[in-house]
Amino acid sequence: MTDITTSDWRPFLLRWSEEWADSLPDDETRSVEDETARRARWLGLPAASEERIAAMERRLGQRMPPSYREFLAVSDGWRHAGGFVARLAGTTEASWHDNASGLAENFERYLDEEARPEGRREADIWRRGLQLDVESDATYVLLDPEDVGEDGEWAVYTWASWRAAPPERHADFRAFMRAMHREFHRLRAGHGDEGPVFVNGTTREKDALVARARTAALRGDWERALAMLDEAASYGRPRAAGLGDQIRLLLGRTSRVSFGPAGRGPLYAVEQLPVLVADHAAHAYGDDSLAGTLRAADDELVSLAHAMLDRMRNGTYRCTVAGPFGEAVERARELARWGDTDEAWRTLMDALPSWEPLEPDHVAPFGWVADPVLGPLLTPERGRELLSTPRGGWTGGPAEQAPRLDPDTLRWLAEPDPGGTRTSYRFVLVEGVRPEELPGLLADGDDAVLSAPMTRWEASHRSAHGRVAFSSRDDRALMAVGRAGPGWSFAFDGTPAPFDRHRFVSPAAAAAARAGTRAVVVWCGLRAGGGQPFFHLSVARDGTEQYAFTYQAGEVRRSGDIPRALEPDRFLSGREADAADAEGALLEAVSGEFGTRLPRHAIVRGRLHTFITRSWKRPPREGETYLVISRHRDFARGDRDGRAGGGAPDSR
Repeated sequence: MTDITTSDWRPFLLRWSEEWADSLPDDETRSVEDETARRARWLGLPAASEERIAAMERRLGQRMPPSYREFLAVSDGWRHAGGFVARLAGTTEASWHDNASGLAENFERYLDEEARPEGRREADIWRRGLQLDVESDATYVLLDPEDVGEDGEWAVYTWASWRAAPPERHADFRAFMRAMHREFHRLRAGHGDEGPVFVNGTTREKDALVARARTAALRGDWERALAMLDEAASYGRPRAAGLGDQIRLLLGRTSRVSFGPAGRGPLYAVEQLPVLVADHAAHAYGDDSLAGTLRAADDELVSLAHAMLDRMRNGTYRCTVAGPFGEAVERARELARWGDTDEAWRTLMDALPSWEPLEPDHVAPFGWVADPVLGPLLTPERGRELLSTPRGGWTGGPAEQAPRLDPDTLRWLAEPDPGGTRTSYRFVLVEGVRPEELPGLLADGDDAVLSAPMTRWEASHRSAHGRVAFSSRDDRALMAVGRAGPGWSFAFDGTPAPFDRHRFVSPAAAAAARAGTRAVVVWCGLRAGGGQPFFHLSVARDGTEQYAFTYQAGEVRRSGDIPRALEPDRFLSGREADAADAEGALLEAVSGEFGTRLPRHAIVRGRLHTFITRSWKRPPREGETYLVISRHRDFARGDRDGRAGGGAPDSR
């Protein structure tokens, strides 16, 4: 029943009437009209003759649109259109609204010269619309004689003040009645155990559609599956929304994902619950509201969710999945935490055909999205690849391959980022050293320890927590670490302090302190605003700096025997106007010389281990000044009564 033609009106209306009558409890108190309709199993009224319809049109001065005319020829009005319109008008009750509600002024109040055509139409409908609602729960139903399709159909607009939404448009009266039939089903399905069991031809048809959608989803035909699930969900079929939410989540359409009421099986505990808790943590909702997020969850599930929330907040939560796919999840996580997100994704995809559903209402693995390290792997393109891959023992067509996200060079750093914030950055590349060993080379004491994987913002927030003084005396960098190509590791800082050429000390020699290792240091600010463009490169081997150059203010200072491929004169002509254009070429040259790269996706969107280095500045000499900004401890942690302490700079 996805469409209604002239000959379909009566079967459609009869079926709706019978479903309505069968859904009513025997012991429910009803009006005389409703009881008569229940016994007759007919929500309509006697058909209108062509003469009555013609008389109506003469009274209104307009010929009625085709689908409304066809409806009137079967039933001259209707009872219980959906859940909130008790009676729809027939030939004698339909009338021009003519702003009888006074709502035109309310809608016009929000219009201006730049108002969209839809906004103007939503305001004007109150003056020109043909009103069809006779009895309703503050719900208006208006046919629009100026919103006419090529087939002569008038659009129908519905609006209710309690919905806090603009008027909803239906293409024609036929589409409006279909929508009301769906609304009736959704509301009846939501009654749960109240009243008679709600089973009829429509529910069986839509439940069969859900079963076909599940098979289509496992075969990789996710678009067809989602369309079928959305159709079934619009009728309130209980399984449809949860299955559709699994697909929507993997497509990145998270605003509509809820999975429905809490369950007791492994699907909920392993897949759904972590996703809901991760969303709760990401939005920093209060702990007291967690139980509300988990619809119909018992105390045991709520307790499990709180424990999971604590692990997510302290960075110790890990997704665990059984079987061969679970083993791939572990391998992918190890790759992702060191920045190799492309290889991590391929690891998951290679294992996906071996994945098995935990329950019948399970069409794809998605609990891994809640893992703080694995979750950032997901993009809409990758979600489509996963969903288009046959799995769970089913076969299907070829999967839609997602492109790799990480370039093979460093050049991407020269490309403008969406927020326009990456104008200066610095990194250390070390050959022959694992990422987890970098803190031992570049940091001292308590700082020579890696954090749990986290975003740049999370790392910055934690490192600043509780600090009461900030000084330009030194420059200890907060750096993310990972792999930078075969045999290389990196430490990266995307928001460095201002470059001070006079006090700058390259960490290259310290990074290459072990025998048989090399280190490369790059600090670029060729696009930095508010200062002079600069670029620094230094290279060390076995603890000794081999060569270096620093460009700033149109001048290049160099040391050592610089290879021709990295010769600064090839890129920096001495004219500052050319500096920004040289950035990409310089980075490309560094990549070519050392065979290195940096993982763009992990640095920009992922979570990586971090640590704080030694200072990149030498101590100030006699007569050199630096700035110290301090704040009261109450400012740093927040005063109990909401006040904040003051702070003032101190120049030394």
